[in-house]
Amino acid sequence: MSATLEARPAAAFTVNPLSPLFAAEVVGLDLRQPLDPVTKQAVYDAFVRYHVLCFRDQALSQDEQIAFSIQFGSLERHIARNRSSGNPLVHIVSNLGADGKPSGKVGSQTWHSDKSFRPEPSLATILHAVTMPPQGGDTCFADMESAYAALPAERRAELDGLRVIHSWELSLAKKGIQAPPEEIADAPPMAHPLVRIHPDSGRKSLFMGEHASHIEGRPMAEGRALLAELEAFATQDRFLYRHTWRAGDMLMWDNRCLLHRADANFDAALHPRVLHRTCLRGTSPG
Repeated sequence: MSATLEARPAAAFTVNPLSPLFAAEVVGLDLRQPLDPVTKQAVYDAFVRYHVLCFRDQALSQDEQIAFSIQFGSLERHIARNRSSGNPLVHIVSNLGADGKPSGKVGSQTWHSDKSFRPEPSLATILHAVTMPPQGGDTCFADMESAYAALPAERRAELDGLRVIHSWELSLAKKGIQAPPEEIADAPPMAHPLVRIHPDSGRKSLFMGEHASHIEGRPMAEGRALLAELEAFATQDRFLYRHTWRAGDMLMWDNRCLLHRADANFDAALHPRVLHRTCLRGTSPG
């Protein structure tokens, strides 16, 4: 590190674990301000260690959220149907209907890893709470590293080397939705390892979720049964962290080793739930 960088003071902040297994809150940073190199590295180190970081007491515009996000990598555009903000780099996660009122519907309630159908799946998702219900509307996370480590050794050996087909088209088909041709062309099926090695920590984890359709080279029904079995195991309470949102929270989580989902544990026809999402492009899982 150069003397110039060493001379720049690091911003003071604290990191407090939010659960025994993973997830932590970060207190004391104003993310509207650029991070100095030392602070940025410390935040990233905490991100790799805890998988989920919750930055408290933030109030960022869409442009400020983008500016914060790109300090850690390149932003991933969203699938065509999700460009609800007018900015292809920001997705509005919302239960509001076309009339601007709560619709009663909450999306993303199934376990998934963002952009797993891309050649370079998402490194991180950054989700900023704009308007939240007075209670509920939680986001749940499953630690796929701990789940993989908890499997019997012989089971882990069976899974190593398997590849999973991730597909936006087949993910929608599970819900009875036909993806339009432009979305299929934008996100063709992609094969990734079922057991993924984290590029920063070197730890192994299961890499699957809603967009994981089946196992490459195996009958679809057999592959889907295996993925369902593994998901049921990996989403036991002992591997989970549930985030109860506070006003001003901004979450940053590691898609390379987590599954997540929204919980509709609130009256979605009465209370708005609006968040701004950016995603950082990752690297090929191999």
